[in-house]
Amino acid sequence: MNKPPTVLVVDDDETIREVVTITLEGEGYEVLTAAHGGQALKVLQNHLPQVILLDMRMPVMDGWSFSQAYQQLPGPHAPLIVLTAATDASVFAAQVKADAFLAKPFDLDRLIEIVGRYSQP
Repeated sequence: MNKPPTVLVVDDDETIREVVTITLEGEGYEVLTAAHGGQALKVLQNHLPQVILLDMRMPVMDGWSFSQAYQQLPGPHAPLIVLTAATDASVFAAQVKADAFLAKPFDLDRLIEIVGRYSQP
């Protein structure tokens, strides 16, 4: 049996982590979570997700710092999908060279569609 695609959700909002986890697990994904970029870098020491969902404004280590540190790690690198406030989403995504963005508040069907697009083998 094939291992399901893994998604890493990096967001300081616990409710968002929970909603995204429940939604994606319901679609058959394995979901890992981190409350900030520093935690996410620790998760990446043991896991290679197919997709990373990244909030930008977080305490401890924000999305910009995480993205910079992540790009310095040896590859392969998972696609980055920025999850952030609607007014800033496209700008922030461009700043970290993200593959896509999803503006908060987001539609769960759109979340599933974007993750599916970037998690194909």
